[in-house]
Amino acid sequence: MYKNHLKRLIDFLAAFFGLLILSPIFLLVTLGLAIANQGKPFFFQRRPGKNEKIFKIIKFKTMNDKKDEDGNLLTDAERLTPIGAFVRKTSLDEIPQLINVLKGDMSLIGPRPLLPEYLPLYSETQKRRHEVRPGITGWAQVNGRNAISWQKKFELDVWYVEHLSFKTDLKVFFMTFKKVFKSEGISQEGQATMEVFNGKN
Repeated sequence: MYKNHLKRLIDFLAAFFGLLILSPIFLLVTLGLAIANQGKPFFFQRRPGKNEKIFKIIKFKTMNDKKDEDGNLLTDAERLTPIGAFVRKTSLDEIPQLINVLKGDMSLIGPRPLLPEYLPLYSETQKRRHEVRPGITGWAQVNGRNAISWQKKFELDVWYVEHLSFKTDLKVFFMTFKKVFKSEGISQEGQATMEVFNGKN
């Protein structure tokens, strides 16, 4: 009952009222990032959702598009703007994904949507993370976020799929606030974000 019906209803209502309540912050961050990123406050990227269906995720753009002399993008750490670092540290970059939740692309809680190019690299067990809608936060995020290995992250994602319930989602919801408050697990050690998954790490 919860998995097939109530979860989607709760997602929709929470995303709708969340956007209303957070609209002043949404507008301020949009303005600040528009100034920092030459009029481009948002970041759109293709991601696989439930049953591997591709959708476009919406996030605040925390990195600029600066390139080196050969035309290649600089590293994530070099492109991360000061306001972008703040937005990422406070997890404000996730707010636009409430629009994805309203559309039904995502859920508030579920495995994080990763890149389409990772799809052929998953094992049969790891692919199970796509049996549910991806989430803004999830079991892996509250148990390490970007500070844990890919293998551990996928194990946690599959655990969530197998134990999806209102009780589990409620636990993740409250644990998320604790993680955001402490700014834990934002990046992997020695990196600005998370290393690329190659099917082995």
